[in-house]
Amino acid sequence: MHQAPQTSPPSQAPQVTPTGPQPEPIRFFGTTWLNHDGSYTTRRAAVTAGSLAALVASCLLLRLAYEGLQLAAVGGFVSILVVVMFAVCSALAFGHTWGAYTKRPDPARQSSLRGLLTIGFLGSLAAYFLRSLKEAPGESLHREEYTTARHQYDRRTAKRTRNPAKRRPRP
Repeated sequence: MHQAPQTSPPSQAPQVTPTGPQPEPIRFFGTTWLNHDGSYTTRRAAVTAGSLAALVASCLLLRLAYEGLQLAAVGGFVSILVVVMFAVCSALAFGHTWGAYTKRPDPARQSSLRGLLTIGFLGSLAAYFLRSLKEAPGESLHREEYTTARHQYDRRTAKRTRNPAKRRPRP
């Protein structure tokens, strides 16, 4: 019996472990936000359209819920209370979500505001939509952190060319 010669798999280049800080991935974008490569533009358009669609669908859902309150004839006070509650919670959620794109939120505060953010989901969706018009939501925060970490890493790993103790004073 004749056996076919076995071919070895093509040699794969050794995987180089990147040194230094790595960019943190952003939901829906991965690390394409760093160089705006890959399908970054397409993803941003899709995220913008998706968040707008979710915002519109949520508004329609709240409209149906309000009409349900009207059909149940719960009274004017309860209807006004529900509208004010959603308006205030949405405004607070918008502010919190918008602020989270420029600085990291405190985890303890985040967990204590979970209920408010859930009720004010319209504000969070609106903030996400508006931010996605400018950049990937959270991109500026991640870019700032990555640039700072990269700069610190480069300073720590820079090689000295001479002995600083023997440096001559500048005239």
